[in-house]
Amino acid sequence: MPVIYQPIKTPANRSIVPLIEESCEIINCFAGEWTAIGRNNKLIESSIGDYSYTMEDVTINYSEIGKFCSIASHVCINPVQHPMDRVSQHHITYRRLQYQLKENDDEAFFDWRRSHKVKIGHDVWIGHGAIIMKGVEIGNGAVVGAGAVVTKNVEPYSIVAGVPAKPIRKRFSDEIAAKLEKVSWWDWPREKLENHLDDLNDVELFIKKHG
Repeated sequence: MPVIYQPIKTPANRSIVPLIEESCEIINCFAGEWTAIGRNNKLIESSIGDYSYTMEDVTINYSEIGKFCSIASHVCINPVQHPMDRVSQHHITYRRLQYQLKENDDEAFFDWRRSHKVKIGHDVWIGHGAIIMKGVEIGNGAVVGAGAVVTKNVEPYSIVAGVPAKPIRKRFSDEIAAKLEKVSWWDWPREKLENHLDDLNDVELFIKKHG
């Protein structure tokens, strides 16, 4: 049997205008400059900061995502929750219009979902298939391992993994992390970023020049 090789497509060049795949479903969202939203993403009432990107099959609900974030495929951020305190957890109790039971949906329940946002800082890397649960906050520079289920807040520049996710180690010392937070390079204007791009590859050099 002949082996058929599919060509690998080079990702389209980013631009100041967000790059969004046609297969996405996006409802009331904001995407900053130089962002890219991968194939088959579903985003609801969320914001994504400049330069952040998602790979394919990502779901993001009611979340605030910072700049320069890298979100791998099959990640789910803020999975929607069913009302476990009711007799029935089914859609029928809050998506009432779909079942022609009432003239309106249970907006109070959807407002509750909105009030428990996930907040993700800048330069965060979220690995393949990770799940970030409702109300969690992830600090700047953190890493979430592939397949992790994050149920608690994640400290800046820390690495978490597992089910439920637990701290593995820190990327840098507390001193270096504090200096990086203070510099806040993710807020640099485009011109400054261009002029100092190579500095981002060397932590010691970066701190010496900018910290």
